[in-house]
Amino acid sequence: MSTERSAEHDAEQADHPDPPAGATVESASTPGSRPLPPRRVWLLALAALLVLALDVITKVLVAATLEVDQQAGAAPPKLLGGLVYLSVLRNPGAAWGLASGMTLVLAVVGLAVVGFIIWMAPRLRSVGWALGLGLILGGAMGNLSDRLFRAPAPLQGHVVDFISVFSPYGHTFPVFNVADSGLTVGCLLIVLMALLQRDYDGTSARDRRTGDASEGGATA
Repeated sequence: MSTERSAEHDAEQADHPDPPAGATVESASTPGSRPLPPRRVWLLALAALLVLALDVITKVLVAATLEVDQQAGAAPPKLLGGLVYLSVLRNPGAAWGLASGMTLVLAVVGLAVVGFIIWMAPRLRSVGWALGLGLILGGAMGNLSDRLFRAPAPLQGHVVDFISVFSPYGHTFPVFNVADSGLTVGCLLIVLMALLQRDYDGTSARDRRTGDASEGGATA
């Protein structure tokens, strides 16, 4: 009897060999279940939704209140002792007056950015990259929604800008919005990750050098 049990145990071990030393054992998913997205994807989605929500809410409020008041001749509200003015402008192009009248082209570029970031999302393993791309995604979707759905016509909508620094109506610096802020901060964060040599998959230049050295030693 003991010989039969030993033979059965050996057969089970052959069918299910032990993992190699140092390997991470992952729990088996239940039949029919789907693996949860990586936590970095949730971080990206949260950052994007936060920027998009703030952008949409502020634009709706500004268009319904401040824009009406300023069209009636009211002066732009001044905040922080004149550091910030709430000056509402409808922008048919990009910042600095660039690409004016090229709303459709800018909308296509925005769609491409959104598609690329969504494609990249499952591959992210870096917190910095996930946060940066999330901010960029939210900003791109915020301005894209204006270009697609706002007046004067679908696919020709003008972006609502309302934050002017140092002077009203962009005399010192172009008027911008929450979406633009998300885009700027996100791009700066991605540049910082590049300067720190942190890749989107969570590896660094040191990790890559260590891996190359290990492979070289193994083949020597």
